[in-house]
Order: sequence, then C-alpha cells, then structure tokens
Amino acid sequence: MTVLILTCEQDVTADMVVAELHGSGVPVVRLDPADLPGTVALSGEYVHGAFQGHLSTGGRLVSTGGLRSVWVRRPGIAATRVDEPSPWLTEEASQALYGMLDGTGARWMNRPDAARRARRKPWQLRLAQRSGLPVPATLITTFPQAARDFARRFPDLVVKPVSGTHPQDPPRAVPTSRVAPDTDFTAVAYGPTLLQRRIAKRADIRLTAVGDRLLAARKPAVPDADDVDVRFAPSTGPWQPVDVPPRIAPAVHAYLREAELAYGAFDFAEDADGIWWFLECNQSGQFGFVELDTGQPLARAVAHWLARQEPEAEQPSVPAQRPGTP
Repeated sequence: MTVLILTCEQDVTADMVVAELHGSGVPVVRLDPADLPGTVALSGEYVHGAFQGHLSTGGRLVSTGGLRSVWVRRPGIAATRVDEPSPWLTEEASQALYGMLDGTGARWMNRPDAARRARRKPWQLRLAQRSGLPVPATLITTFPQAARDFARRFPDLVVKPVSGTHPQDPPRAVPTSRVAPDTDFTAVAYGPTLLQRRIAKRADIRLTAVGDRLLAARKPAVPDADDVDVRFAPSTGPWQPVDVPPRIAPAVHAYLREAELAYGAFDFAEDADGIWWFLECNQSGQFGFVELDTGQPLARAVAHWLARQEPEAEQPSVPAQRPGTP
C-alpha cells in the first residue's frame, strides 16, 4: 500500500516526511497536480460495476486502489504548467484527479473540501469560540465607522489580512502589524479589513496536531514590541517544547473533529496570565522549523499517521519531551 503526497517540487516539510516513510520501508509517491496533464498522467475505468484507476509520475505507475493515504500538503493548481493553460483545463484536471482520489478508500490529510473551508479566517474564529478556545476581540469590516468604533472600544489593535497572503507570484506572507493610534480607517471601505485586539504576549505558541497527537512549542516574546508577527520579529531564542494546558487539549480536539481535519498547525499568543489566545489554524502549516529547534518528532508523527492502515485509536496528548518555560 502506497502513500501519495500532493505538493510542489520544493517543499522541505514534505521532504522530511518522505525520508521518514522511506526509512520505514513504506512506498511513497509524490506529485504536483500542476504537472497534470504532462509529466503527471491519470486513467480511470468504470466498467461492469468496478473501478480501476492509475496515476503516473516520474516513470512510476501506481494504482489508486493501492493507496493507503493521501497527504494534501501544498499542491500546485492543476494544469498550470501546460503550454496553453486555461481555467477550463484547470477545472477539468482538478475534477478528474481529486474526484478519482476521493472515490478510493484512502485516508486523507486533509480532504480538499475540508481544507478549503478550514482556510477561511472568519470560519476559523467562530469554530474556535464554539470549541472553547479563547479568541481575541475581532472585527472584519468594510465600514470605516465600524472600524473607528471598534478602535475606541479596543485602542490597542493589530491588522492582518483575511486570507493571509498577498496576490503575487509566488504568493508572499503579509505580516500582522500594530495599528497606529491616529489611524483614520477610511481605506477600510476599499477591501475587507481584519482588526483584532492585540494580546500583550509573553510568548508565541505553535501547537501541531497530527491526528490525536498534540505537540506544542513555545518561543518567548517581548510583550510590548512593535514586531507582533513571530515570522518577522527578531529572534528571542529557539522554540522549546511545552506541555499543552488541560483546557486547551480537548478544545483543539473538538476543533479538529468539527473541521474534519487530520492535521492542523495552531498559532496561539500566551499572555502574562498564561492564557493561550487562539490566532489561527493552518491546515497545511509547516513544522520543520519547530522540529529543528525542539527535536519533537513531528515528521515521524505525520509519517506514522500516513503509513497506518487501521482506524486511529484515541490517544492522550503528547507531553513535551523536555521542560519548556512555564
């Protein structure tokens, strides 16, 4: 039985998992839907009540009936590397590929439909609240007056994109930034703007959920720094393993169940009282930088989930491997 990984060519996170799978003797095929049709090919036959499907890439042929799991990591958009790309061909190729895979008995990390929904920030915030995770006061608006009223209620704000990325090729991350006290908010009318009460954080938390396993890491932060986005802030030291608080673990499990996700990279801001405030959950977030700092077996956990064939048994949260800062 084979593990199928859908991702782009340069993906270090996927490389780490592929190495773990190879080390365990688990067959793995990796392809990018952007290469379909072309170096990636498919065929599916529905005859006499039976289905036979095959995928080909890099000279390898794999039966869709022989797939044990599919990891939708960071795939390219189908049919974008053909000589004459078009929205029609992209839709045709995408429907063919994901439709065939969805008809197999393979386990998904994560199903495309669930992953697409899980990327929507407003949906994330509402689900986090329902699951019992603390969520900072947030406004998403195109009404300048609503933004001004919100700023009067919560004078210390940050602004972040609703989608998380900037429309350029390749897409680049847009940092979360503090809002100046004298901001007029007139420009809010030109596009949806996400404003959020700034958490005076003493640490950033990255919690990686793989099935029922939770592995969390903590990185100290400067509480009143102007650089509020951990991705762009000056380093204050390496990530350290940390235990998941008792109230957070069941809430994260509830979030994953309702979101129908097998994997999620959760970002929290820890305040001076030790409360973990939910910021977002990235359904395909990277974990290599955390594993390098902490030694936590994140790639191994993903590989183990992908390689397993039986249904997952309920497991307790995984404690930190070495003490982190309380």
